[in-house]
Amino acid sequence: MQITPENTWAAVKAIRSRAPLIHNITNYVVMNSTANALLALGASPVMAHAQEEVEEMVGIAQALVVNIGTLSPSWVRAMASAALKAADRGIPIILDPVGAGATAYRTRTAFQLLETVSPTIIRGNASEILAFESVETMETRGVDSTELSQNAVDAGRRLNDSYGSTVCISGETDFIIGDRAILGIRNGHPLMTRVTGLGCTASALCGAFAAVNSSFTLAAAQAMAVMGIAGEMAAEISPGPGSLQLHFLDILYRLTEEDIARRLRIVAGE
Repeated sequence: MQITPENTWAAVKAIRSRAPLIHNITNYVVMNSTANALLALGASPVMAHAQEEVEEMVGIAQALVVNIGTLSPSWVRAMASAALKAADRGIPIILDPVGAGATAYRTRTAFQLLETVSPTIIRGNASEILAFESVETMETRGVDSTELSQNAVDAGRRLNDSYGSTVCISGETDFIIGDRAILGIRNGHPLMTRVTGLGCTASALCGAFAAVNSSFTLAAAQAMAVMGIAGEMAAEISPGPGSLQLHFLDILYRLTEEDIARRLRIVAGE
């Protein structure tokens, strides 16, 4: 299994033509930006959080994205209900363990969701992936990683072995572990770290790519590649993070096969 410009572009075209409905249970901070990114890519976002309706919404969606960025007991119950329904339907489930390791409640919730269903894709930064190794709190900076992505690869392997989930570790190099393969993508720009919620956006895009792809490892790699390419193109014409956010959406909307072919940087694959 390899990520190529051709199969990445084919997935982008599939999203644009099918407009898969992506159900997001996500946090207050990123709802608007995440929905706009999915729309710009060509998918159809919906944000539904009430436990009274999540099963119905999952019933018509093509993927479910669960993001634990802003937690409450009622939202945690809704996340579990939605995940069980998604597993019953066999649609992809993407878990974003935002800030896992920062507090005991956050880490426990990530573990509970992991044990409730084996997510199709787990996407987090290195600290969040390492938090699955222990229920204890660890050194983090809130939702920011204190570790390089390569330092979490072994933990990602163990998660993949135990739960069968594709594990995506974002960072300067994005590592994607699954399907008996490790892929490394090195697209993106440091200015992207100055815009809130781009990690959450990456998880949402994983949902869109998983909705049109039979290989979820490839889907995660393609999502990270498109995120990184759009981000580095936006950074080249942006004087700061405010304009980067706007240009990122425009470039996601206008992305071409040539953009992907010219910029895709694969640094590891086995």
